[in-house]
Amino acid sequence: MMNLERITPRRTRVGLVAGGLGAYWPQFPELLPQLQASARRVAERLSGMDCEVVDAGFVSDEREGTAAAEKLRVADCDLIIGFLTTYLTSSMLAPVAQRSGAPVLLLNLQPTEAMDHANFDTGAWLAYCGACPLPEMANAFRRVGVEFRSVSGYLEDERAWTRIERWIKAAGVRAAFRHGRHGLLGHLYPGMMDVSTDPTLVTAQLGGHVEILEIDDLRVRVEKVTDDETAARMDLARKVFDLDDSVVEEDFAWGARVSVALDRLVEDFSLDTLAYYHRGLDGETHERVGAGFILGASLLTARGIPAAGEFELRNSLAMLVMDRLGAGGSFTELQALNFRDNVVEMGHDGPAHLAISARRPLLRGLGVYHGKRGWGVSVEFDVKHGPVTLLGLGQERDGRFTLVASEGEVVPGPLLEIGNTTSRVDFGGNPGEWTDAWSAAGVNHHWALGTGHRVAELEAVADLLGLELRVVRV
Repeated sequence: MMNLERITPRRTRVGLVAGGLGAYWPQFPELLPQLQASARRVAERLSGMDCEVVDAGFVSDEREGTAAAEKLRVADCDLIIGFLTTYLTSSMLAPVAQRSGAPVLLLNLQPTEAMDHANFDTGAWLAYCGACPLPEMANAFRRVGVEFRSVSGYLEDERAWTRIERWIKAAGVRAAFRHGRHGLLGHLYPGMMDVSTDPTLVTAQLGGHVEILEIDDLRVRVEKVTDDETAARMDLARKVFDLDDSVVEEDFAWGARVSVALDRLVEDFSLDTLAYYHRGLDGETHERVGAGFILGASLLTARGIPAAGEFELRNSLAMLVMDRLGAGGSFTELQALNFRDNVVEMGHDGPAHLAISARRPLLRGLGVYHGKRGWGVSVEFDVKHGPVTLLGLGQERDGRFTLVASEGEVVPGPLLEIGNTTSRVDFGGNPGEWTDAWSAAGVNHHWALGTGHRVAELEAVADLLGLELRVVRV
């Protein structure tokens, strides 16, 4: 559908250390080679999960564990995986957990579903004994102040590997925040008390950096865009969008010019997300720049750089989570409730994630933005029909961030044709009751709408970020 090149984010870096008790090796000569083969299989499976694997090798005592801990500490991993191939003492992995500074996931993956009891001796049994040290690790980690998490199964257990992949995706989200640079351009939409965010709290709770930007940071770049660059961006837009008859050529060209400048702004400040708003006055230059955002912001969002209007920093961060989970994530708010069809209608007249559109997206001309000064072009589409997840980043009275999520299904039906991304979402119950529960959960009046049911993945994300996840169901 699109001719857009996505950015290449930093790959998730996963440290791997496997181990077993060295006292076994002289007693059972065939055991260590079998366990090492299992460790190679785990490394192979992990490497196929779009992550960089830093393999610290196989450890047999606490001294080797300490050496592996130092290697993984230096590697600056986003997730440490400890593979319990058989029994090993907690002293062998405690240094890894303490020194890395990264979350630790322990794997207990035995060779097959079950032992061959009639033909197994002690050496063969020990290859299935990874479960034995798991309670020990959990207790020791708790006592040394390290969060504990684990996945148990067998080497080719797809259920277990699905759970492992969730943790790796969650580690990627955590890394996106730790290394992220988030643009905050303009000023708060007057009176929106729910969306105001202290940038220091973003760095304190999630990591990364918030770059404070002025509307002039974009204006000066708009003024430097050439006519040829504008024409090329209009050609790209024609490949990506259907153009409605309401699109005014002058407004289209202006949106394309602002789009080129937005790309330069993002590149110059190395931004991973952008939240923006500027009110403007009487058609002056800054107001025109503010009116030209949506085309370029949608193209940025489709490339993996989420952009959110109305100065909604926490929403651009929620969109980043959904994008990194592969769910898209469009800027969304409530529009209306349909009690006849039992659906909630939601969307927004702002940046959209084009990758999750149910059809080729439409570019529609607007005579005025509702509630904002300006004019120009806006993006219109319905999110792909099927399962979806809403994700908002709420904030409590004491400043703590929370994740608020709900799973539903986008269903077909009549939609407004006003230049908004609009979807009809069925949450499996009365839309009024769902709306009351959603509003009471502490979410902002904006959130990210993404494809697929993602609560299981968001549970892992919340765990690694140290945030509460509130799931709204009716």
